Amino acid sequence: MTSPEIDQSHPPEHSGAAVEEKAWHALAALPDPETGVGMVAMGLVYGVEFSPDSRRITVRMTLTTPACPMSGALQDGVRRAVSALPEVEEVRVELVFDPPWTPARVSEEGRRQLGW
Repeated sequence: MTSPEIDQSHPPEHSGAAVEEKAWHALAALPDPETGVGMVAMGLVYGVEFSPDSRRITVRMTLTTPACPMSGALQDGVRRAVSALPEVEEVRVELVFDPPWTPARVSEEGRRQLGW
């Protein structure tokens, strides 16, 4: 699933799509420590995929810069946020830099919070 704007006819509670939706919401509430804006609104989360069989969730995310000093803290926060979901037994965080993050990835809500 690659978009936080979900809510497509409410999938069954434990389906992959439902767990992914919960994960997007958990990640949206997780603030970027530099700006205080949620990671989803900052455009730092590229994708979430849940495998019901293995109960593993994979979060593809990026950083505002590859040299971000908060990399470890951000990844730990992602792990904590999604591991709190009862359907999840394993969390995998994939740090990706392609495509690179740019300010254009910031959502309208994020722009409002940043005063842009």
